Amino acid sequence: MTKIDRYILLLFLRTVFVCFLSLAGIFIVFHAFTAFDDLVAQSRKGESLVIVAIRFYGPYLILLFDMTGAIITLMAFLFTVGWLRRTGELTATLSAGVSHGRIFRPMVVAALIIIVGQFASRELVIPHFRNSLTMKAENLDGEVEQAVRPTFDQAVGILIEGAKLRAESGTITRPNFRIDSDYKDFGDLLIAEIARWVPADADHPAGYLLENVKRPESIDRIASVSRNDRWVLMTAADQPWLAKGNCFLVTTVHPNMLQTQDTAVRLASIAELSGRIRNPDVHSSLALQTTLHERIVRAPLDFGLVLLILPMVVNSRDRKLFVMIGSAVGMVLLFFLLKTIASALGGSGTLVSPGIAAWLPLLVVCPLAFTRLRAVQHV
Repeated sequence: MTKIDRYILLLFLRTVFVCFLSLAGIFIVFHAFTAFDDLVAQSRKGESLVIVAIRFYGPYLILLFDMTGAIITLMAFLFTVGWLRRTGELTATLSAGVSHGRIFRPMVVAALIIIVGQFASRELVIPHFRNSLTMKAENLDGEVEQAVRPTFDQAVGILIEGAKLRAESGTITRPNFRIDSDYKDFGDLLIAEIARWVPADADHPAGYLLENVKRPESIDRIASVSRNDRWVLMTAADQPWLAKGNCFLVTTVHPNMLQTQDTAVRLASIAELSGRIRNPDVHSSLALQTTLHERIVRAPLDFGLVLLILPMVVNSRDRKLFVMIGSAVGMVLLFFLLKTIASALGGSGTLVSPGIAAWLPLLVVCPLAFTRLRAVQHV
């Protein structure tokens, strides 16, 4: 890497950093107007206000980076080249026989690294903060309760629902499971005080432990039942590891599948989305399948968007900086319009399948991006 490469790279990264800090500052300031009293109340419990703010806004800043990283990179690209042109450094470098493609190479590589960082953050970091991103400031020390999305387990024929869900601890308050299969002596309802998600161990598969079962009555006298050589409902009558008055439902419906908030899907990792779709016990909508494919192609699409603006950066027509920015904004709007149309087609099942709909923008953008990259290599 030459000195000019290091200079351009440092200028570009500094611009990205300043743009992100500006956007993050605006977000925090406007949000703090509505949450400041709650943050102060939390700080009175022992932690300083700074620590409370970091705990609350830290996950949101990671999410903000994921949502805006590609756009900030694109804008930083334009601002950096505009600065080099304004100071005459770009003209001097071009006069030495160096092409635009060679000058822009450090920024293109840095943009690729930023997009890869977004991908890593999206898959490895954000899913761990999913519950934090649904909290309000007053719930910072507790856990958010939300409504339960009724979900039918097709393998066992039971509809899982309840009063409230605490996704982080995997508990359902006042579970009300409707039995749509003929299990001897269980009837059509399974009601308890609380249901807790329990991972698989040596005694049982994964499922929900229902405590203080109210219905059916005398649950301890009812024998455990199975279906297709698989345990479904386990009771203390023949399962010594179960306490009296408890029942265990074997199911693959994880608490994350019961969340009514969109964050359960929007902030899930590709592995989790794929596992949910491949789960034969639960119905997967076309919208969910489209979301999975969109997550797979998002990183190459973001990089393709950066490459699409390269001819604008070259600025062979000698247009003003703000005219270039306006053209770039128009390109971004067209890009997201294409993604929105494709997503709508995939979610509705109209004309194309979810997979084809999600990959369609990539099939359009990639050839154009490669052509534009080649066009500036020797200019």
